[in-house]
Amino acid sequence: MDGEIERFIKVWLISTTCLCYCYYISSKIPKGFLRLLSILPILYLFLILPLNLSSFHLGGPTTFFLVWLSTFKLILFSFNQPPLFPLPNNIFHFISIASLPINPQQSNSTTTFSSKKSILPLTCLKVVILVAIICSYEYREYMHPYFILVLYCCHMYLGIELVLAISAAPVRTMFGFEIEPQFNEPYLSTSLQDFWGRRWNLMVTGILRPTVYNPVRHIIRSYVGSTYATSAATLATFVVSGFMHEVIYYYLARAPPTWEVTWFFVLHGVCTSVEVAVKKIFFRRGWRLHRAVSGPLTITFLAVTGNWLFFPQLLRNGVVSKGIGEYAILVNFVKDKLPLHLIS
Repeated sequence: MDGEIERFIKVWLISTTCLCYCYYISSKIPKGFLRLLSILPILYLFLILPLNLSSFHLGGPTTFFLVWLSTFKLILFSFNQPPLFPLPNNIFHFISIASLPINPQQSNSTTTFSSKKSILPLTCLKVVILVAIICSYEYREYMHPYFILVLYCCHMYLGIELVLAISAAPVRTMFGFEIEPQFNEPYLSTSLQDFWGRRWNLMVTGILRPTVYNPVRHIIRSYVGSTYATSAATLATFVVSGFMHEVIYYYLARAPPTWEVTWFFVLHGVCTSVEVAVKKIFFRRGWRLHRAVSGPLTITFLAVTGNWLFFPQLLRNGVVSKGIGEYAILVNFVKDKLPLHLIS
C-alpha cells in the first residue's frame, strides 16, 4: 500500500507538470493543428502514466481522469473550445479543470438539481448504503444471483458518484466557484435518453457532446438530413464511449479486450436512437407511458443488459473481487497508520 501511494503521488506530480506546460507554452501556440501537435506528447504520457498503478481504487479514477477526461479536454483546448477556453487566469484553475471531473457552472444553465441543503444528508445516506453493500459481500454465497446483480449496480453507481464528488470537493472549497454536478439521481430515469443524456455521469456526456456528437451531426447533416444525422451522431457517441470503457477495462484488468462492453454501448446507442424516434411519433398523438411504468422498465433494461455485457469482463478477470478486497486492505492500512490511542 505504501508503494502504491508513492507511485500515485508521482503520477499526479508528473501530470500536474504536464498541465503546466500546456498552460504556459501550448496556450501561446495558435489554435488548431500546431497546438494539438504540441500537446501530443502530453496525451501520450497521460496514456502510459496510469499503467504504473495496480490498485482498483487509485488506478481506476486516475485512468478515467487522465486517459479519458483530460485527453478529451486538451483536444478541445487545442481548438479553443470549452471547458479550458477561455484560458483561466489562474494556473490552479486550469490544472483543476483539466485533470479533475469538474466543469465550471455556466451562468445560463437551466438544469435543475437537488438544492444545496439536501446534498449533504443525501450524500451521507449514500455513504451508509455503500458501506452496507460492501459489508454484505461477505455473505455473497448465500445470496441469489439477481440480488447480487442489484448490489453490483448500486455499488457501481454509488462508488463512482462518491469518488467524483470527493475529487471535486477540494476545488469547490478552495476556489469558491460553482461546478456542474456529475450525476442527477439516475435511479429516477424514465427512459434511456433521460438516463444517458440528463442523469448518468454528466461529465462524460458533457465531454462527448462537443468532441463526438456535435462534429458528427454537423458533418453528415447536409447529406442525410437532420433526423438521420441525430441518430448517427448518437450512435457514434455511444461507440466512442464503449471504446473508452474498453480502454479503462484494460487498465483495470490488464487483459486483452473482449469488446463486450463496447457492444453494451452499441446496443444502448441503437436502442436510444430507436426510443427517440418512437417517442416523437407517439408524443404527437398524445401517447405517453406513465413514469411509474417507464422508470422500472428503463432500470430493468439497464440492469439486464449490464449483467449480459457490462459486468462479465470485470467479474471474469477478478476486477470486482480485487476492488472488494481492497476495502479490507485500506482499513488495515489506516489502522496501522493511526496512533494506537485513536484506534482504541
